Amino acid sequence: MTQPTPARVRRCRDCDGFPVVHIDTGTRHRDGTRRTVPVVCRACHGTGTRPLCHRGGRAALGQVIA
Repeated sequence: MTQPTPARVRRCRDCDGFPVVHIDTGTRHRDGTRRTVPVVCRACHGTGTRPLCHRGGRAALGQVIA
């Protein structure tokens, strides 16, 4: 049985599409829940995708164009 082709996604190669994570600080709130700190990917600034290439040619997968 053939598999459908997945949609082409411009995922950020640094965070792999998970741009915001919450890190446990080790402390707890009064109600017992854990205190967390949100951290955003520095490469994609929390979008989870790569920027579009606006230069003339096509970029290879994984190539960063500044």
